[in-house]
Amino acid sequence: MSEKIDTNALGEKVVNVLKTIFDPEIPVDIYELGLIYDVFVNEDLDVKILMTLTTPNCPVAESLPMEVEEKVKSLDEVKTAEVEITFDPPWTQDLMSEEAKLELGML
Repeated sequence: MSEKIDTNALGEKVVNVLKTIFDPEIPVDIYELGLIYDVFVNEDLDVKILMTLTTPNCPVAESLPMEVEEKVKSLDEVKTAEVEITFDPPWTQDLMSEEAKLELGML
């Protein structure tokens, strides 16, 4: 009998890693900033992250997705990690968590 893979637990670990990555222009992590739209974890331990950037011309448009992919891949349980960038829907400040808004003095 094979051990059941807990994709939810791995998903939480992935989110915890995402919370260690910060937007260089805003002192808030990319998860609280609302840049992560979805985290998919399948039974094969492949992780796919759907994320956006604050703007298409974001200065870290090249490096930030790479950093996300590298940090997620560094988790022992993760077999592969893929980051997909989307601008649909476009990012707005409404996507930020209450915590991020508080941190930036917007509440």
